[in-house]
Amino acid sequence: MVVTALAFIAVAFLYASVGFGGGSTYTAILIESGLSWELVPPVSLVCNLIVVSGGVYHFRRAGHLDMRFALPLIATSVPAAFAGGLLRLQEALFLQILGLALLAAGALLLLDRHWLSARQTSGRNMPLNLLLGLVLGLLAGVTGIGGGIYLAPVLHMLRMAEARTVAATCSLFILVNSAAGLLGQLLKLRQDAAGLLDTGLLLLPLAVLVGGQLGSRVGALRLPAAPIRRLTGVVILVVAARLLWIP
Repeated sequence: MVVTALAFIAVAFLYASVGFGGGSTYTAILIESGLSWELVPPVSLVCNLIVVSGGVYHFRRAGHLDMRFALPLIATSVPAAFAGGLLRLQEALFLQILGLALLAAGALLLLDRHWLSARQTSGRNMPLNLLLGLVLGLLAGVTGIGGGIYLAPVLHMLRMAEARTVAATCSLFILVNSAAGLLGQLLKLRQDAAGLLDTGLLLLPLAVLVGGQLGSRVGALRLPAAPIRRLTGVVILVVAARLLWIP
């Protein structure tokens, strides 16, 4: 678990620097570690919460968080994330959904080279924002992935906001949906949630607290994050392939 904690520090540092929580990579690492599949989503969501809390604070303080833009996304995503956390799935179906989610996340990480380059902005699309919030919130609750890794490229490709506003919006999106999804997961697990108090697992929130605080302060401009994110994307794709095609 010490090696896993060190990996979580590195992941939190990297993702916090660009406004993400790292849920997709935490989930991949935990699946590979052999942790019970039912405990993977809540552990990842807790780590998401810790990492993006610092990001939201710093982005808000710097004036990059546009609440009028973010609210439609949050309005539908929070109840959807809660409902997703409550869903009771069979292990095979959960692993299929998770595998597809990781497949998409890994591909997006590999194709992220233009994410921070969008400068022009277009009009805000309320119906699209509401739909994005609904779909990504549900995915966040079910899998323990905050959804920011999917939201960011969509906002950039549609040029709906400038880069720093997108990063700030994704931080808030991940924060509120991780909280809603975690609540649903804990209500679903009930007494089985006691497994989250394992001493080894308690190291992981501490690890991402350290990594996340450092990453949110360093920021993307002082860290060559893109090559490392793409390497992380390859790792996630390998895990996705193992879940989907390797018995």
